[in-house]
Amino acid sequence: MKRRIILLGLLCYLSGHVMGQKKSEKEQIASSLDKLTPDYAADAKKIWEYAEPGYQEEKSSALLQQRLKSAGFEVTAGVAGIPTAFVATYGTDGPNIGILAEFDALPGLSQTDEPVQKEIKEGAAGHGCGHNLFGVGSVAAGIAVKDWLKSSGTKGTITVFGTPAEEGGSGKVFMVREGLFKNIDAVLHWHPGDRNLANATSSLANMSAKFRFRGISAHAAAAPDRGRSALDGVEAMNDMVNMMREHIPSETRIHYVITKGGEAPNVVPDFAEVYYYVRHPEMQVVKDIFARVVKAAQGSALGTETKMEYEVIGGVYNLLPNETLAKIMYENLNTTGGVKYTDEEKAFAEKIQTSFIGKAPSLDVANVIQPYKLEKIREGGAGSTDVGDVSWAVPTAGVRIATFVPGTPGHSWQAVACGGTSIGTKGMMVAAKSMALSAYDIFKDPTVLKSAKAELDERRGSEFRYEALLGERKPALDYRK
Repeated sequence: MKRRIILLGLLCYLSGHVMGQKKSEKEQIASSLDKLTPDYAADAKKIWEYAEPGYQEEKSSALLQQRLKSAGFEVTAGVAGIPTAFVATYGTDGPNIGILAEFDALPGLSQTDEPVQKEIKEGAAGHGCGHNLFGVGSVAAGIAVKDWLKSSGTKGTITVFGTPAEEGGSGKVFMVREGLFKNIDAVLHWHPGDRNLANATSSLANMSAKFRFRGISAHAAAAPDRGRSALDGVEAMNDMVNMMREHIPSETRIHYVITKGGEAPNVVPDFAEVYYYVRHPEMQVVKDIFARVVKAAQGSALGTETKMEYEVIGGVYNLLPNETLAKIMYENLNTTGGVKYTDEEKAFAEKIQTSFIGKAPSLDVANVIQPYKLEKIREGGAGSTDVGDVSWAVPTAGVRIATFVPGTPGHSWQAVACGGTSIGTKGMMVAAKSMALSAYDIFKDPTVLKSAKAELDERRGSEFRYEALLGERKPALDYRK
């Protein structure tokens, strides 16, 4: 009898010990992502190799769509008039949480995955903003949430948005305008970077356009008086805009490149084109300054006796912070932790840091979570994103993860190199876990979405009505050609 009692006691102890060791649901979600890391790393490397610019991401989009279909999502492709855009959905009841996935590359940034500058193909595109990681990490998060919804029987819907041409093509704007976010309750996203943070942050609103001047060609030496130079029109416009810089708000950013300036010096150019960006923390100020840029173009055409027309290429709102969601993402980012380098990765990182201008930060930054803070609109980062339009339609929050070596500037060959290595993959999986665990928390607490929606309504104001900055134009599918 005594032996029987001892055995029963031992069984109870072992049972309790095993129960105590059972993983929580959040730990199971994170573990499921760990197991699939090799598969997702392979996907990210493939998209890194494809390096397809905005609206040309056919192979990249197809790869992500297939991954989602295989996981049980219902995928609708070619949405909002964009062949490479898609919406992937799992579930029919309960809250609907969206996750954004980008996958476009930048022109002219071809680079190997080595820590020295070396093109793969001269003039080709490269993932200088890490969107190969962005797209795959978001898809991974969506699949992890889907698996948990299915296994737990939780009511809810997870929707992954495949969003092309973030780099200047405003892909998400057309998707918002099309009403694709109408039934979404919250949106989560992330972005590659050189450190880890989950601030309630903003960005710069942005409008872009191509200004095209048409003149009359003639022999530049024998008959210059019979020609009217389209290039003169472009250069006069640039001079006028540069003088305007003294008389605009200091937070404004204006950039341009001459995309077409003529074919030969001895021929008066009859066609020239210049591509402009106008940015500011507030969208109404962007609209006002853009109107002044148009006037400069009109005046330049008048003064050079050329004709001018312009095409608005893109336009995005400033990012609207949502602290309700941002704080949840911050907590989960802290739980997940930063990026730890192996000795081999440290050697790569140290080598690439020798190419930086100025002093490089410590590599330990990659493993640190930056303190949380609310960044007001006028304190936002210097970049622009079409996530801004999404954030004015749906409560939205995101994280930035160290997929690049600390100190790496975005849109650089160094960023491309990092994004093709295990350093990029590690950061990508940190992002996937942070988003998946945040979605879990939102599904488990019904009060979160109510608070997030109330905050959105307060920030955008009761009179707000969405109007895309790019108007009613169709997607500029050829803007990178």
